[in-house]
Amino acid sequence: MGVAGTATPPADPEALAAASWAQRYQTADDLERRLVAAGVRCVARWGLAKTSLDDVAREAGVSRATVYRSFPGGKERLLEVGIQHELGRLFLAAEAQAAAATTLEDLLCAGIAVALRELSEHAALQFLLAHEPEAILPHVAFHRLGPVLAAVAELSRPHLSRFLPGDEVRPAAELVTRLILSFTFSPSEAVDANDAASIRRLVRTYLLPAMTRPDPEEHP
Repeated sequence: MGVAGTATPPADPEALAAASWAQRYQTADDLERRLVAAGVRCVARWGLAKTSLDDVAREAGVSRATVYRSFPGGKERLLEVGIQHELGRLFLAAEAQAAAATTLEDLLCAGIAVALRELSEHAALQFLLAHEPEAILPHVAFHRLGPVLAAVAELSRPHLSRFLPGDEVRPAAELVTRLILSFTFSPSEAVDANDAASIRRLVRTYLLPAMTRPDPEEHP
């Protein structure tokens, strides 16, 4: 499920804005990339509470003024932009496998495997989930989850629309996103990012039946 593609964009302005929001990683300039990367390293090392914008400046090798101009909203803004970058990077990492998928099952397996692996191995995210969950969970809970769901749906649209009707793309993308977040925040031995068989079993047993209509001849 990925960034590239030529699907007709949806009419929903909020969904389009969310897709653009998530593509920030691709369009960011070198300075923003450098600062966000430095911030991610600092958070992975010390956590968000103990990381200051001065720390980010030292890590990036720039002046304090440069960081404060780039993130006038402070650490909250740095975290917000960092989430945008990491979401874009995740989709870019999945792009080649998603483009190569020839069935909906293969597409879902590839997307889930890449996402779970990237998130489970993300040092900063895992530090926050373990030590400062209050810093990250509000960004993916309740009404603030909406932009994330919308972004994933629009970035997934070029690939999901190869296998699903247009009006079913967003519900399908939201279902997969909620599932990935659930396994990221509360890992299960039943689903392992490095165990392709466990992911395929999940997709075949639960996701495909939810996304595909039964054959009326088989189910009169």
